[in-house]
Amino acid sequence: MSTTSGKRMKVLDVPLAVDRASGNQPLQVHAGLRAAILEGRLAAGCRLPSSRALSEQLGIRRNAIVVAYEHLLSDGLIESRIGAGTYVAPRLPARTNVSPVVSIRFEPPRAVPFALGNTGQDNFLLSRLGAAVRHRVVKATAAETGYGDPRGSEALRRQIAIYLAAGRGIACDPSCVMIVSGTQQGLRICLEALLQPGDAVWMEDPGYYVAHRVMAAAKLRLLPVPVDAEGIDIAAGRRLEPAARAVYVTPSHQFPTGVAMSMARRVALLDWARSSGAWVLEDDYDSEFRYGGPPLTALAGLGGSDRVIYFGTFSKTLCAGLRVAYIVLPPEAVERVVRVRTAYDRFPESFISGAIADLMANGILADHTRRMRRRYQAARDTVASVLRSTAGNALKIVTPPQGLHLLAYLPENLPPEAGTSIRAAAKVETILLSETRLVPARQNGFILGFAGYELAELTRAAEALGLAARAFPERTRHHVA
Repeated sequence: MSTTSGKRMKVLDVPLAVDRASGNQPLQVHAGLRAAILEGRLAAGCRLPSSRALSEQLGIRRNAIVVAYEHLLSDGLIESRIGAGTYVAPRLPARTNVSPVVSIRFEPPRAVPFALGNTGQDNFLLSRLGAAVRHRVVKATAAETGYGDPRGSEALRRQIAIYLAAGRGIACDPSCVMIVSGTQQGLRICLEALLQPGDAVWMEDPGYYVAHRVMAAAKLRLLPVPVDAEGIDIAAGRRLEPAARAVYVTPSHQFPTGVAMSMARRVALLDWARSSGAWVLEDDYDSEFRYGGPPLTALAGLGGSDRVIYFGTFSKTLCAGLRVAYIVLPPEAVERVVRVRTAYDRFPESFISGAIADLMANGILADHTRRMRRRYQAARDTVASVLRSTAGNALKIVTPPQGLHLLAYLPENLPPEAGTSIRAAAKVETILLSETRLVPARQNGFILGFAGYELAELTRAAEALGLAARAFPERTRHHVA
């Protein structure tokens, strides 16, 4: 109630909820009135109380009400009529039935054996990385704090060029290197820049299932080309589609079989790419982790720099959470890829990239990689040994000379559901070989990631899988009986 000219006058109670934690008083009143108007609790054309009356109703100072009304006038939600008062605008947007917010639960891959993509955490390395990032931030230049090059940090691109020349045989200029947030993003950018929906692309079969999804999302026509002991079968690809516009390969460590592409196949692949004008998308999967001898020379280092697009990442040498990877582009493709990249996110960050460049320049990253290589080799050998002793002839174990996973093949005479059944019985996280194929095949098996786990938990998981594989024929006979 309020008193005016000695008479008691009723104050209009506005259906208003004021959130006292949503800012200062004018903002609280503005938010409450705006919600009441847009939700229809204050109808179009409804007269609002005076600022004095609303101040008394809400217990909020009058000048806060005045400021809130001014904001609403600016929004066009209310109008002031001289000598008549303040009203809700006569025309408002039509109300819509708003669906309740959907709670989306994303379950990241579980870091339990034998899930892929896991790496060991090195707190020493992370502390050095943190110090390098802090130094970069504190000593930041105007170039590092402003809008950057679409290709990313020049310092990191320069270090990547040095590393690739020494370790992978790729002679590239830093101007042809582009920093991206991951192999998937880099692949999608290149596909959009260089190919058209409906273009034919050779895909290794079996092959990297993540690349399958990226290619399918780009609406490309995927052509499964078989993989054997020498890698992708170039002759089979020519028979399937000689005029394909690109090929996706993992030549140094084929995913998932682990085979290295023979030199004869490499030469044949590059000859075909040049003669047909196709792009070779070389994903150098786990190239840093070779357990016997130096890393293999990349396709891009075998005179294929004019047709090969090389993809590398720091997800395995550092950690996936940094989201830093890179592409090495043929000079002919740089301008087109850069143009598309600027439409995605304009340019990558600078501070993390600069810090990684510092770790590369002073040898810290190389030392870390050598330490982790020894640790991962011990993990690989442990899994292979335990599986052989527990599974017997139920699994054929292939110990790879490189990479962070191994293959355990099932006998070909087992039914199609054997892999799924054994995996469920063992209660392990593993991808089936059949899940990486575009064309079904009789042979199945388990793709077992061994990086980043303690030896004890790897031993338990390998024992469970080996015993489950060994027991499968007996379980099947018992079930049939």
